[in-house]
Amino acid sequence: MKFPSDANGDALRSLYNDGVNFKKPQSVDFFVAVPDKETGEKLGQVLKGEGFNCFIEQDDETEEWACCCSKRMLLNYSELIKTQNKLDEISKPHGGYSDGWGVFVD
Repeated sequence: MKFPSDANGDALRSLYNDGVNFKKPQSVDFFVAVPDKETGEKLGQVLKGEGFNCFIEQDDETEEWACCCSKRMLLNYSELIKTQNKLDEISKPHGGYSDGWGVFVD
């Protein structure tokens, strides 16, 4: 399977090499950086309305806040980019931005 030569493509390649089934929907965690807890909670409600499961988390080391959103989907490069762009668009008015994604591998 071929993947683009960028950070998203590299992540997908790594998951593929680890044996993750790309034909089965996976729970993908998307991270949205937010300025503070209150903003994250408001944004989380908006994103829940868009079909994401969300919770707010603060990094122990940097003390930065993130709205962590998950969605079951196929691991498809263009869909991941589309979802990140959508999260970016929705979060910008709240002072946030899309800050990556990940998949928990058993």
